[in-house]
Amino acid sequence: MTDTSRQTADLIVDRLRAWGVERLYGYAGDGNNPLLSALRRAGNSPRFIPARHEESAAFMAVGEAKYTGQVGVVTSTQGPGAVHLLNPLYDAKLDSAPVVALVAQQHTSVLGSDYQQEIDLQTLFHDVASPFVQLVSAPEQLPMVLDRAFRSALATAQPTVLILPHDVQQAPAPELGQAHGEVVTAPRWSTGRVLPRGEDLDAAVDVIEAGEKIALLVGRGARHASAEVIALAERLGAGITTSLLGKPCIDEAHPLAAGTMGHLGTTASAHVLQECDTLLIVGSNDPWTEFYPAPGTARAVQIDIDPAMLANRYPVEVGLAGDSGPTLAALLERVSARPDSPWRAEVERQVRNWHEISRRRAELPADPLNPELIVRRFGERIGADWQLAVDVGSCVYHYVRQMRLPTAVPAHLSSTLASMGCGVPFGLAAKESESGRPVAVVAGDGAMQMLGNGELLTVAERWPHWQDPRFVVLVLHNRDLAEVSWEQREMESQPRFAASQDVPGFDFAGYARLLGLHGVQVSDPDAIEAVLDEAFAAQKPVLIEATCDRDVPLLPPFPHGREKLDPMRAGLEAEGDGGAHALELLSAYARIEEEHQ
Repeated sequence: MTDTSRQTADLIVDRLRAWGVERLYGYAGDGNNPLLSALRRAGNSPRFIPARHEESAAFMAVGEAKYTGQVGVVTSTQGPGAVHLLNPLYDAKLDSAPVVALVAQQHTSVLGSDYQQEIDLQTLFHDVASPFVQLVSAPEQLPMVLDRAFRSALATAQPTVLILPHDVQQAPAPELGQAHGEVVTAPRWSTGRVLPRGEDLDAAVDVIEAGEKIALLVGRGARHASAEVIALAERLGAGITTSLLGKPCIDEAHPLAAGTMGHLGTTASAHVLQECDTLLIVGSNDPWTEFYPAPGTARAVQIDIDPAMLANRYPVEVGLAGDSGPTLAALLERVSARPDSPWRAEVERQVRNWHEISRRRAELPADPLNPELIVRRFGERIGADWQLAVDVGSCVYHYVRQMRLPTAVPAHLSSTLASMGCGVPFGLAAKESESGRPVAVVAGDGAMQMLGNGELLTVAERWPHWQDPRFVVLVLHNRDLAEVSWEQREMESQPRFAASQDVPGFDFAGYARLLGLHGVQVSDPDAIEAVLDEAFAAQKPVLIEATCDRDVPLLPPFPHGREKLDPMRAGLEAEGDGGAHALELLSAYARIEEEHQ
């Protein structure tokens, strides 16, 4: 039977509400007009939040998934609208964020005819949504496939895709019963408490107890186990390093917290991972394998909820398939306490050294602003009630090395995919998810020109609806794609290629003011505090345009960074007079590192 007074699109909206969806990000087109009309009929519940570009809308849905842990939902029309979703959906795939994409398609009667905007969407999304991608070819399918899409996204922490032909959306809503070929499901999902086998825990304890210099590598999988991580580290006198995604999980004010690992990481983390004899990986799949202990130099145990991830990055001896918190608690009951040890003292010394390196790097004079200094001071203003979004580029290095935030601050970025342009969309998702919490965003000028400037229009349109209007965007304006410029020098021993690296000048602060936001500019180090006072006190969104020195080096942590000095110098020397200032800064940064080894 069918209900001729309601369309299948109305059933979609009903099912979204049943799944607890409060927001639907997207961009309108003829293909998803039936769904948008159903939202209108439902009183805009879930609330439709339009972006200026489908890619931004999808980043908002991914951001909502990252900040809330719930499913983020995005909709687009067919053809180009669908293609624009791919990049953020890959970010969700690689960073393990549950997202459901409702993608329109042309009428079923024209599929296969090379119709306007007709794309083989199942093939297009096959890789990015491998857990579940489905074309809805009949209204009777709809409740079942939507339920499966949500359950799959939640169970796998991956994106899923439903392809919704225009005529299926318009068809009368079905009334499902028990007829042959009808599958009736419910919008329900739950999970359990997963613990490793006892024999695996015993084997892990044997490895840990035999070690003298223990290191933890903590990823986002430990986001609900911060207390257990700290407790185990204190019991073992272990150094705590994190992946980029794991950075917000650990209180970096703790004396055993050595910071983020990897190319953009800290000197303390590099030392801890290179010198340890035992490694415990907790909820991390970080790809920077050259920064792990050299294979054979450390025995290893790994905890992960997904057994497929065990031994994925390092040759571990024992894999513990389980939730991080309960598994760490089980280890805590079994391992012996080491209140004092030479290794603990060494870890704490390296952490103190790193804090001094970080301070000296930020205070090194630059022309006109050292970006590490403005990011450091910006981070000092972010209290426990804030949320943070970080874009991709050199700003990630400065976030890792200069921001030590309370663990109550959720901080998110595109980590594994490292996709520029995510910062402002992520910030918008954080704000829409919890509009009573202030939001901070850090982005470079390249990322702002890619997607950020367009989504400032969305900020201008949305902020009057927010419970708390504070939304502070820090733009590092150096007119350079700085991360790639330093990669050209470091990895290729080549000079910066200006034709590919120059970013056009843009009046970011003036543009913000044109949109009705507050815009301020800073280029004098002595003016930083006053500018930040003004920005953080404003009762409307603010953009801080910080004119920074593009020659501040993105030097990897020592000892790895020592090996990169010669190729960097070769590239800078090939730039002639244009590389002289950067050479001076590189030498100064290297001296700071060497003095604290």
